[in-house]
Amino acid sequence: MVAVGGYSERALSFIEGSVRQHPDRPVVVLSDGAPNGFVRRVFQAGADDIVVLTGSGPRSSRAAEILFSLQKAVARKSGGRSLAGTAGSLICVIGPKGGIGKTLTAANLSVSLARRGARVVVVDLDLQFGDVGLALGLAPEKTIYDLVMSGGSMDAEKVEPYLATHSSGVRVLLAPTRPDQAGAVGVDFLRELYSTLRSTNDYVVVDTPPGFTPEVIASIDSSTHVCMVGMLDSLSLKNTKLGLETLELMGYDNGRVSLILNRADSHVGISHDDAVAIVGREPDVLVPSHRDIARSINTGSPIVLSERRSEAAAAFHSLAELYRNGNGNGAAKKRSRGRRRGLLLGRRG
Repeated sequence: MVAVGGYSERALSFIEGSVRQHPDRPVVVLSDGAPNGFVRRVFQAGADDIVVLTGSGPRSSRAAEILFSLQKAVARKSGGRSLAGTAGSLICVIGPKGGIGKTLTAANLSVSLARRGARVVVVDLDLQFGDVGLALGLAPEKTIYDLVMSGGSMDAEKVEPYLATHSSGVRVLLAPTRPDQAGAVGVDFLRELYSTLRSTNDYVVVDTPPGFTPEVIASIDSSTHVCMVGMLDSLSLKNTKLGLETLELMGYDNGRVSLILNRADSHVGISHDDAVAIVGREPDVLVPSHRDIARSINTGSPIVLSERRSEAAAAFHSLAELYRNGNGNGAAKKRSRGRRRGLLLGRRG
């Protein structure tokens, strides 16, 4: 860890030398500001991350930010694994367009993981119009807004009473009940929250709103894996491609990005090969249409429970297995691809 008060050629030289002598060790820079060009020079020198410290905000939030940067840097050097197995996986479910099935995916993925014995918590980050509670049939007695307003330091014991529990064992930190409460949930709070949840759970699944808001970017930055969700229509596929390109520009490891395509057997004039050509990669899991998917949302019973033998349920189980067996790595993806044709037996109903 290298701490600097501002632009420093001496610090840059020290970073370069350290990287050359110890290429297996991560380097994180703490800076008291971001002078023009300094951040770029820091990364050119070989640093893994930089934390720009500000004078505002509680000391605990800044400490959490530094801890996250260290965790990410160590994880990168160790091939993307969680730190010595001490922290659970954080799966960020994203999509640049609304109505494509992010909440459907987050709910069914979480329940599938929990039914396999994993300890799972879901964070509904759609802070204005979150529907994870609706998808799981949970009443919003306490929400993420209530947790923010409680103040004080954060730990697992404090967070637990704010989690609603589903019959599958999945625990959920629900979105605020009113859109005007969304502004109370800040980026620093989320980083501290994710660190706390990962320390006591096997999986943290984050359901996000459309687009790349600051809260979504902070969640991606804190994640171990990203699940990109799209649909089989030209507008969604175009936006999915842009979303994947945005992740690449952010420097996110493409090997930790899974692609799931909802309603993948819809007859809309776009073939599987067309979808691959537009997006630029093969989907990892294809979810076929099923007449009971909408009903499962309306009744608050995920399709992996209400229609356990359906092709749609099998697809979500396949996604869960991708994270369980291979932690999202290439070998697991190959196994998932091998099952794809079996998940596309045609639309029912």
